[in-house]
Amino acid sequence: MKIRSVEFSGTMVDPGAAFFGDLPQVAFAGRSNVGKSSLINVLLGRTRKKLAHVSGEPGKTRGLNFYRVNGKFYLVDLPGAGFARVPSEVRAGFKVLVEGYLERRDGPRAVVHLIDIRRGPTDYDLDMLDYLSGRGLPTLVVLTKTDKLSHEKRTKAVPEQIRALGLDPDQVVPFSSKTGEGRELLLEALEYLLEPQEE
Repeated sequence: MKIRSVEFSGTMVDPGAAFFGDLPQVAFAGRSNVGKSSLINVLLGRTRKKLAHVSGEPGKTRGLNFYRVNGKFYLVDLPGAGFARVPSEVRAGFKVLVEGYLERRDGPRAVVHLIDIRRGPTDYDLDMLDYLSGRGLPTLVVLTKTDKLSHEKRTKAVPEQIRALGLDPDQVVPFSSKTGEGRELLLEALEYLLEPQEE
C-alpha cells in the first residue's frame, strides 16, 4: 500500500454517533506512552507536518480520531489507557466510548493493538486482546520502540513476547518510529485487513 493522501476527518466522542463516511475502518489501540501517535505519523508518512499529536502528557487523545487515508479507509486512533493521568471517571468514559465503538456492527474491520516491546504485554493488553478475540475482531499486534533495545535484546524479546501473547508470528509486527522498521510490513497487513472478507 502506498500512502497518497491523508486528511483528518474529525473526532467522535459519542460511540453511537454517525461516522464521517461509510468507508471501512481500522482502529489503532494501546496503552498511553506506547508510541501510538508517533507510529501513526510515520505510518502515514506525515513526519514533518504531524497529524496525530505527539505529547509528553499521557492520555492526550480524548476521543476517536478519524483519518481518511487514500480516500479508501479510515484509520481510527483510539484513546490510550493505563498510564493516562486523568481522573478515574474520565478513564471510565474512555472504556464506554471505546467498547461502544468496537461493538458497533458498522465499526472497525480490524484492530491494530500496540505494545511497548521493552515492557511486554500488561494485564490491560492481555484483557484487550481477549476482548477483541471474544468480539471476533481480526487483530494485529505491533511491538513498538524496537530501536530502544540492543540487537541482541530485540532478537530475544520478539519471540518471547509472541509466546507470551499466544499469537501466531504472522500476527505480530516489530516497529520503530525512529528507524521506520516494520512500516512496509504494517502497510501490507493493513491492505490485507481491509480486503472484503467472506462471511
